[in-house]
Amino acid sequence: MTSGLLFALVGVALFALGVAGVVLIAQLPRRILAFNLMGSGAFLVLVGLAQRGDLPDPVPHAMVLTGIVVAVAATALALALVRRLHALTGRLQLPEDDGD
Repeated sequence: MTSGLLFALVGVALFALGVAGVVLIAQLPRRILAFNLMGSGAFLVLVGLAQRGDLPDPVPHAMVLTGIVVAVAATALALALVRRLHALTGRLQLPEDDGD
């Protein structure tokens, strides 16, 4: 098993754990962490698939680096919104839909 394949398999496992967390967890901070876990899994898959023989392809690595920067900014925004929701409502969960 090559290191690229190992990275890809671990990335798939992290992505699956993140999806399960987003679907099953109701609290918003934990859901944001699960979403970050999904992103980390996707980044690992891209890095793992970028290995072609002995030389890695630099384009997917640059895309992953850009994705990490965007993910950090999106996480900061999401946590700021959750903090504001907690300050306004005192809850860390979204209100339930009435189903009009």
